[in-house]
Amino acid sequence: MNNVCTLARAPGGQMRGAAASIPANIAEGCGRSGTAELARFLHIATGSASELEYHLLLARDLQLLAKADYERLAGGVIEIKRMLTSLIQKLSAEES
Repeated sequence: MNNVCTLARAPGGQMRGAAASIPANIAEGCGRSGTAELARFLHIATGSASELEYHLLLARDLQLLAKADYERLAGGVIEIKRMLTSLIQKLSAEES
């Protein structure tokens, strides 16, 4: 496989990986003991959501993703980040 094909596929693979790691980290946090461990994995999931947000922006800028699709998908990622942040804050308030 040549480098051009590899580069053309890279953003999609990175997006899939980041998207898959969001629920995987939530699930792993739920399987741990204590709210501190859950909060730690929720922070990791938030980082994965930020990574996905970046890859969506990059795909749009490289014209691999239509603007309308970008707006829909990015809006969903932003909502996920809000939900994760809210849950982290609630967990932190419970520990205090």
